[in-house]
Amino acid sequence: MPSSFNNMVKLTIDHIHVEVKEGISVMEAAAILGISIPSMCFRPGFSNHPSCMVCLVKDLDRGNLIPSCAMPVAEGLNILTSSDEIKEARREALELLLSDHLGDCEAPCRLSCPAFMDIPLMNRLIASGNFEKALRVVREEIAIPLILGYICPAPCEKACKRKPIDQAVSICLLKRSAAQYAVKETPAVTDIPVRNGKKTAIIGTGPAGLSAAFYLLRSGNECVLYDQHEKAGGAMQYQIPLDQLPTNILETEIGNIRKMGAEFRLGIRITSELFQQTILGKYDAIVLATGNMTENLTDLFGIQPDEHGAFINKKSFTTSIPGVFACGNIIREQKMAVHSAAQGKMAAREIELYLGLHKQKSVRDIHHKSISAIGHLLEPEWAEYLKESIPDHRIDPSEENLSGFSRQEAIHEAKRCMHCDCRKPLSCKLRLYSEEYDANRKRFAGAERKPITKEVQHEVVVYETEKCIRCGLCVEITQKHGESIGLTFAGRGFDVRISVPFNETISLALTKTAAECVEACPTGALAFKEKEERNL
Repeated sequence: MPSSFNNMVKLTIDHIHVEVKEGISVMEAAAILGISIPSMCFRPGFSNHPSCMVCLVKDLDRGNLIPSCAMPVAEGLNILTSSDEIKEARREALELLLSDHLGDCEAPCRLSCPAFMDIPLMNRLIASGNFEKALRVVREEIAIPLILGYICPAPCEKACKRKPIDQAVSICLLKRSAAQYAVKETPAVTDIPVRNGKKTAIIGTGPAGLSAAFYLLRSGNECVLYDQHEKAGGAMQYQIPLDQLPTNILETEIGNIRKMGAEFRLGIRITSELFQQTILGKYDAIVLATGNMTENLTDLFGIQPDEHGAFINKKSFTTSIPGVFACGNIIREQKMAVHSAAQGKMAAREIELYLGLHKQKSVRDIHHKSISAIGHLLEPEWAEYLKESIPDHRIDPSEENLSGFSRQEAIHEAKRCMHCDCRKPLSCKLRLYSEEYDANRKRFAGAERKPITKEVQHEVVVYETEKCIRCGLCVEITQKHGESIGLTFAGRGFDVRISVPFNETISLALTKTAAECVEACPTGALAFKEKEERNL
């Protein structure tokens, strides 16, 4: 190590005096003080040529903005790391990166699903034959997949990027297959935590009420469900024909929720007296999931309208009575059961927040924003996306539709998914920082976009060139570890890109550094084919 690293320098960062070793960067000095500066191209031990410019800070004495990742500390420096000017400069840097970034943060099918189910991940798992884990993915967002696998009109399929090529992937039937062919009948049941001492009443046992119960039970609440009918299920039980939703399917899903510990009190009509004198004071929280109502909410439940005349907050599902929430058709008529089911889930999460059972500020903080979206594929891009799929057309079940896919048919159909989602949705720094700084991806976008390409020859890694920000970390990693081919910069100026030399494939470029390159890549440009996921 050079002798200069043994010298110490004094500087000021955010009005705090600090003494650090000479030779480190301003960013590293700030970190010593516990001050985090965003960066996409910084990596300890590497050259750190500033390319993203997201790490800008201000030299107060000179009055200019500097990249903190590449600027070495110097005696007497006076640095400011946060101000409106700095935030705007970082936002602009992100917007410039977004203008040349092509990809979908989330697959269109997921964005069009009212429950925001991770459809591509479900498809991957079914394609590999792992139906049990696929069901766990589904149940992260959808409590009653077997039911919805019969009656959902599948808005997700209308958004599928494969639709104009040779028909959309049969997502709804695949969701049903995940529930049908999981190794265990109800894997979610075995994961119920110890009861937390909280008790919730749910009035109504339609899709909203059943969903609210599922997620509350899974977080340790006790749930008591009330319904005026003798059988649970609401409109699904009494209004949907048997040739669309067989009785045994409804019974299976309701039975799952019973096994999770739900208590059903059926044939009980909720009156104002029963609600006010018995239910209201007995439970820690109450969910109104009654479906369409003719009664006045004030007369029946004592709920008062707000200054705008609304009885229910459509974002938080709260009412004027603390601890009383509402979801589903009681808010407004839902044409799709999946909408009501999604609201039941969100109401449950708001109740968990109300009861202090999770740390999210609100249900809207659970998922990150979808920052980047490319819209429809250009016809020349079809072949690029089909690289990760199979060429076969959409298949229909060999038996009647009520029977659904056989296990092998489901696996085959799932392989038609083109995986247009980002493989690094939770760790892509461009997405996370763009959300934090409220970057506008359209601010510097051109009238036309470049065509998208995918390099998929590698056994475990996919390289999507148009997601790359040219930080060069992967180039330096492959050089440092002596890859015989490795990666390099190609082109000039604005057209520069990271490429494999000699027109070789990515599989030859990354023979021993694939994992490190993926980990270092600040976006989803280099990613593992198996999507980053939560522990399920």
